[in-house]
This record gives sequence, structure tokens and C-alpha cells, in this order.
Amino acid sequence: MFSASLGLFILIWILYEVIIRGIGAINFAFFTELPTPPGVTGGGLVNAIFGTFLITIMATILGVPIGILAGIFLGEFGQDSKYAEWVRFMANILMGTPSIIIGVFVYTLLVVTTGHFSGYAGAVALAIIMLPVVARTTEDMLQMVPNAIRESALALGATRWRMTLSIVFRSAKTGLITGVLLAIARVSGETAPLLFTALNSPFWPTSLADSTANLTVTIFNYAMSPYFDWQKAAWGASFLITIAVLITNIFARIIFREKKQL
Repeated sequence: MFSASLGLFILIWILYEVIIRGIGAINFAFFTELPTPPGVTGGGLVNAIFGTFLITIMATILGVPIGILAGIFLGEFGQDSKYAEWVRFMANILMGTPSIIIGVFVYTLLVVTTGHFSGYAGAVALAIIMLPVVARTTEDMLQMVPNAIRESALALGATRWRMTLSIVFRSAKTGLITGVLLAIARVSGETAPLLFTALNSPFWPTSLADSTANLTVTIFNYAMSPYFDWQKAAWGASFLITIAVLITNIFARIIFREKKQL
């Protein structure tokens, strides 16, 4: 009880500090204007907000389908095979790999070879972080579907793939959506991978082929600066990310709870 209360107290303390310090920076200009130079009042972080949205969407497009296909193999086709055991083992290792290592890996793989930072490289780094989370969640959700449903579909003449996509997936769709939301929440606050890949930019992100503005690296840069207005903006960005991740996690928990009740 003491340990649980201590963890809850720290969480509430963090949320309190972020809300108290960050809510003052939230206004209409924060969501509509570009950053201003140090010492110049006004401005916002609309470029970083939009850049974060683009990178996250691209990472989801890259990571989620591969993760779901891997989860299908582990839960429906590989199951107890030796290869599936190795895939699970490697997925667990990848889940525990520090994000900065993944950032350095993608930096060497894409940034060094192309000669410049890019939002695409940042999306690849986040997709790699998402991939094992989606794969293991997909496997767990598929294993919760009763075998009687699979046997009924196969007995009616459905092929294995048709049964998996049309019957098993439909039964586990709520859990799969929950896993995707948790994976998105997992990468939303990552800074180190983007610091090595997407870097940052004070301009509007017209393309992910170049350095792309994003909230997490902006928080890092602004919080380390000696300028009060930049520090205030960093707290505002921290508040925005914290609320977004909190809402995503709560929404995912609600969906999963409704699935368990059904």
C-alpha cells in the first residue's frame, strides 16, 4: 500500500507541476502561430504540433501493419514453433532496448547515408519502437479468442487466412485497437530517437524529407535555453503532450475494459 501510494503521489506531483506551469502558455496563438525569436513576445508552436502529428501518423503507417502481421504469425500460425519462440524473444529484447539506441541505429542507417536529417527517419525510429508493442499485443489479443470460434469457421470450410481475418480479427478488434493506441502513446513522448533523426526546425513542415519540427525536441531545446519565454513554451508543450498521452491511455483502458465485460 505504501509503494502504491508513493507511485501515485509522484504521478500526481508530476501532473500538478506540468499543469500549473504549462497551462499559462496555452492560448490561441500557441496553436496557430510559428515560434518567435528569443525575447520576442507572442508566437506559438503550431509547426511542432503539426510536425509531431505527421511523424506519428507516418510511424503508425509503417509500424502497425508489420506489428499486426507479426502478431498474427505468433498467435495463429507460428504458435509454439522454435522460430516463433525466437521472434518473441527478440521482440521482448526490442521492447526493452533504450530508445536512444534505436535513434542512433536509424541515424547510422538513414541520416548518414542520405546526408541530412528528415522526418521520415524519425518516423522509422518510432515505428521500430512501436513494432514489438503491437506484435505482442496482437498475439495476446488473438490468444484470448476461444478456439471454438476457430474450429467452427474451419468446419464450415473457411480457409485459415479467411478465418483469421474475418472471424478471429472481428472478435479481437477492440483489443487490437487498444494495443495500437497504447503503442502510439508509447512513442508520443520520445525525444532521443527524434533528436538523432528528425532533429528540429523553426519552420512549417512542408515535407518530411527534411528536418521536421516536433514537440519533444522543441521541449528539449527550449527547456535548456536561458530565455524565459522559451522555457514557458516548453512547459506548454509538455502540458500538451502529457494531456494527449493521458487521454490516449485512458481511452485505451476504457475500450479494453468494455471488451472484457463483453
